[in-house]
Amino acid sequence: MADLEVYRKAIQTVLLEYASHPYSYGEVELQTVFDTERDHYQVVSVGWEQKHRVYGCSMHLDIKDGKIWIQWNATDLDIAQKLVHLGISPQDIVIGFHPINLRQYSDYAVR
Repeated sequence: MADLEVYRKAIQTVLLEYASHPYSYGEVELQTVFDTERDHYQVVSVGWEQKHRVYGCSMHLDIKDGKIWIQWNATDLDIAQKLVHLGISPQDIVIGFHPINLRQYSDYAVR
């Protein structure tokens, strides 16, 4: 298990890099939400596309039980691979949006 500060920095690096790219259409802002006290991290889309409101979470990560949990990823970005590239062990990453019975077939932690 790595240091919590290492986890926090890696997560924030990945999410900030993703959110720095402009939304492809409409007047939509990508916002990062970092709760470093409770270790919840998100990227949220907020704005308008023509006459339609846009709001939603595209990425959600938590640090719990000494591991990084990828709770949601509605993007094409391989968040887990980005974290590994930043030095996080695959065994310290849980793909939380995959059913527990399928996690055993990945290179990442089951829980």
